[in-house]
Amino acid sequence: MAPWLQLLSLLGLLPGAAPAPTKPRGAGAEAWGPPSPALLEPARFALEMYNRDRAPGTQAVLRAVRGRVRQADQGSLYSLEASLEEPPCNDPTVCQLPVSKKTLLCSFEILDELGKHMLLRRDCSPVDTKVTGAGIPKDAGITPSYFDTQSLVLISSLSLPYPDGKNQTLSSVISLLNKGPLSKDFSMQMLSVFKNFLTTYNRTYESKEETQWRLSIFINNMVRAQKIQALDQGTARYGITKFSDLTEEEFRTIYLNPLLREDPGKKMRVAKPVGDPAPPEWDWRNKGAVTNVKNQGMCGSCWAFSVTGNVEGQWFLKQGTLLSLSEQELLDCDKMDKACLGGLPSNAYSAIKNLGGLETEEDYSYQGQMQACNFSAEKAKVYINDSVELSHNEQKLAAWLAKKGPISVAINAFGMQFYRHGISRPLRPLCTPWLIDHAVLIVGYGNRSDIPFWAIKNSWGTDWGEQGYYYLHRGSGACGVNTMASSAVVE
Repeated sequence: MAPWLQLLSLLGLLPGAAPAPTKPRGAGAEAWGPPSPALLEPARFALEMYNRDRAPGTQAVLRAVRGRVRQADQGSLYSLEASLEEPPCNDPTVCQLPVSKKTLLCSFEILDELGKHMLLRRDCSPVDTKVTGAGIPKDAGITPSYFDTQSLVLISSLSLPYPDGKNQTLSSVISLLNKGPLSKDFSMQMLSVFKNFLTTYNRTYESKEETQWRLSIFINNMVRAQKIQALDQGTARYGITKFSDLTEEEFRTIYLNPLLREDPGKKMRVAKPVGDPAPPEWDWRNKGAVTNVKNQGMCGSCWAFSVTGNVEGQWFLKQGTLLSLSEQELLDCDKMDKACLGGLPSNAYSAIKNLGGLETEEDYSYQGQMQACNFSAEKAKVYINDSVELSHNEQKLAAWLAKKGPISVAINAFGMQFYRHGISRPLRPLCTPWLIDHAVLIVGYGNRSDIPFWAIKNSWGTDWGEQGYYYLHRGSGACGVNTMASSAVVE
């Protein structure tokens, strides 16, 4: 692993590398068969990354592993489930959890490119354990057991190597450098910020324990957002959003779409390229082809919103009428996809064609959960004839968009949990195209202060990002934005 990738792992910025405080879950370990020899090398690498910087005597050992591998021209992606065993640990300065833990179940994503391994994701949870003694002291101090204190204990002289050769001192961008217990002033400051968050987003919890747990997650997320900010190569600003009290795993499970990286779905024909060069800038919002930003709610239905947004634009260009179309129809009636558990745009196009069209949002309103299919062919206002796969070349994508309309794409949503505004450009290892997990709609492109961007319509409501929009660097294949572009065809 390259030195700067090791640093990202140390800082807990490779996705899942530094999980937030987790609630215990009671589950017995399954009896697994002998591991495949092909999985042993990536599993040992994952274990090495897990044990990095752990004190002697506290390092875990690998007991069992199972998983699968997905291969492509660039290398191999291993998805592993592993059983780890930790020795007893009673020292709160080195234990990851406030009490001893023996067995953990972990999920790892490991990329092998050109013989070098990279840990992309890590999620570990204890088995058959109970966390006791959690609670905010009466003086409102926050003890280190509530979150990963190591996230704050960073060496002030540490420099961050960038691919362009420049270095940036960590202390210049992260002010929370503290080798001792967190101060009472810091604790009070965090409580005040958390209280403002609760008020701003009208957040309530079921119990005192839930509130305490969410506070610990919130603080972890503030630290994580600062790390993402320090390493972003664009102009994006990261910080508190309406998702700041969710763990990384919760956010992915509720709002993202893991099916996008599992299977490309139905094979679509390749679109003919556009002969005209791309104009310097373009925005379909200014031309009446884009409906208002919608909100998928607590449902992984981004695939449906991406596709309906594309069809809305295609229908507008062919018929001159902008209609807000029904995502709920796809959740209920598209039997190839999995509603709130995720789906693929290629399948959704087929479903629309086979059903006989889409109803409008007004006739078939969004509920945010799968229900019985209530599609009526008589109420369908829009139809499509086909769907096409678009070029991976971003210049060709821009030319196609300017002439043909908004484009359905899928991206790696790294950092979007904390995105506020600006042009996002995460480091490639952090936002690898191997981990595509969110479908969105490109509606335009341009430049801000000579930085090229894609203007992306998201489906998390107008109280996220720039009035519901996300701006991503254009021309570098950022976050895999060019890997799964498609469009419906309306003749």
